[in-house]
Amino acid sequence: MELNFKNALVITGGGTGGHYYPAVALAEAAKNRIPEHPIIFVGARKGIEGRQLPDSAWPHLLMDVEGFHGKSPMNAMRSIWLMYAALRYLKRIWNKQRPWAVIGTGGYGSAPALLAAKSLKIPYFIHESNAEPGLVVKLAAKRAERVWLGMEAAKTRLPKAKCRYVGTPVRKSFLRTFKPCSDLSWPFTLLALGGSGGARAINNALFSIGESLLEKHPDWEILHQTGSLEMRRLSDLPRHSRHTVTPFIENMDTVIENASLVLSRAGASTCSELKVAGRPAVLVPLPNSASGHQKQNALAFVKEGRGAIVEQSQDFKAELFNVLSKLMADRQVRESLSKPEPNPSVEECLDDLFQTHFGIKTRYIP
Repeated sequence: MELNFKNALVITGGGTGGHYYPAVALAEAAKNRIPEHPIIFVGARKGIEGRQLPDSAWPHLLMDVEGFHGKSPMNAMRSIWLMYAALRYLKRIWNKQRPWAVIGTGGYGSAPALLAAKSLKIPYFIHESNAEPGLVVKLAAKRAERVWLGMEAAKTRLPKAKCRYVGTPVRKSFLRTFKPCSDLSWPFTLLALGGSGGARAINNALFSIGESLLEKHPDWEILHQTGSLEMRRLSDLPRHSRHTVTPFIENMDTVIENASLVLSRAGASTCSELKVAGRPAVLVPLPNSASGHQKQNALAFVKEGRGAIVEQSQDFKAELFNVLSKLMADRQVRESLSKPEPNPSVEECLDDLFQTHFGIKTRYIP
């Protein structure tokens, strides 16, 4: 598909689902409000957007860029060169086909578009989902028209930016009322989300403690999303008859709604979806996440009284067993951690974009 960026709204963000899914949520809503402006995604070929966008109807440009975090000096230099080449390419195109505005949701896949917009003085906006902003957001935030925050804790990390707390956009399927935890009955479900990148430790731990958990709590079952790669490794390993594994969950909103407890990494999108659904969770932050943002996300989630945090320490399996077991045994505590929260973040972001900065007063259409 031949792309023309002139007067387009560019949506950029990715690498991981925590950056990509909020971008999709914003794009879906913007399409209804400004049909006269084409929407074009810009992202990384190796990120989640590189797998999702080719099968979607969204016009998109995928670029050969990579992240820097955790790389050797030589590989980091290669990443810098790829980023520089992508930035020059976008600046050359946008000098002739100037976008209307750019919205970035973070991640290394958003760096070329946000930095090109900054250089060319194209109006750009940022949504930062995490409690600890990433490097790309920190570099671009000061000149942004607005930085929308998914967690209020991020505001102190961006003191010179025009910040506004709005929450993190969630998928359209989560924009509804969920049945309360008190309506759930036997058998109760522990939903384990081990399908994200870097979740092998959760998968291994649950296979190690799963049988003991289910023997101790006969009124529970485990539904375990492993991811397709991990599924091949885990599917033949012994497990309890009430421990079901699946590579991928399509109807995530319905599955979360039927779960009494969730075990997951602490990605920003997952935290937001758990808040909307009002489901208590045990969060295991990814130890080597960029800027330690997953730990900050988990701490913010726990501070709001929504669940517990278990870090990957030497006694990880034993601690995880104890925390899960206590919550599985105490329905009253689980229900006290269930605090459903409406998510108007898409509406607030678009109102801010269209009304405040561009003078377009249109009714929000979900």
